[in-house]
Amino acid sequence: MTKHRFRTALIISAAILVLAGINAPARAVDIVFDPTNFSQNVLTAARSLQQIENQIASLQNQAQMLANQGRNLTSLPYSALPSIQQSIGQTQGLLGQAQHIPYSIPSIDQAFSQTYPQSFTGATSSAQLLQQAQQRSQNSLASFQDSLHVQAGAVGNLNSTQAQTTALIDASQGAVGVLQATQAGNQLAALQAKQLVDLTAVVAAQGRAQALEQARQAEGEVQAKEQLARFLNYGQGYQPQPVQMFH
Repeated sequence: MTKHRFRTALIISAAILVLAGINAPARAVDIVFDPTNFSQNVLTAARSLQQIENQIASLQNQAQMLANQGRNLTSLPYSALPSIQQSIGQTQGLLGQAQHIPYSIPSIDQAFSQTYPQSFTGATSSAQLLQQAQQRSQNSLASFQDSLHVQAGAVGNLNSTQAQTTALIDASQGAVGVLQATQAGNQLAALQAKQLVDLTAVVAAQGRAQALEQARQAEGEVQAKEQLARFLNYGQGYQPQPVQMFH
């Protein structure tokens, strides 16, 4: 038995003796002390006290458990989602501003069938050949400009990405529960996904510019062969005619 319980038992014993003296009849000399009954009363009081202490400890544990659950269910006070969505929207907007030939399969097929033909017919005039060559040059220049725009947008997002990363790391380090730590981790993953979006957009823009430039060069060779063939065949339809120089 601990000191605390022993002291409590003594207090209860004293209380029992006091109550016994109060309720005793006037002839105090006739009181008979029963040790067995007294011991049983002390043990009963000690057991009751032990049960109360156990109940108090159980309530304290439940209160602590509820407090922990409350912390685990507390949401993270910081959210980088609006800024991430805004940055992705800006990158998508830059891709949507692609000049001449947009990022669309039907548009690409139509442009190549009109401006990048694999061969020419006799119905295509020299003026049309020149016009198509100029259009291909404009497509290449515009695609390089579009690529630089996307790269500039990705570079501009670096500052906001750094600020968001710092804020999320600070929030995760100060997380008070499982939910806050999980939300911080999810937002960091979303931030990495945004960086991948920027990188994908830059690679796509650069690839588009290189593809159009290579197509321009290849089409230039096809057109050069066509123009050379027309030049060589230019005199085949000539029919000599007698010319009278003097009368």
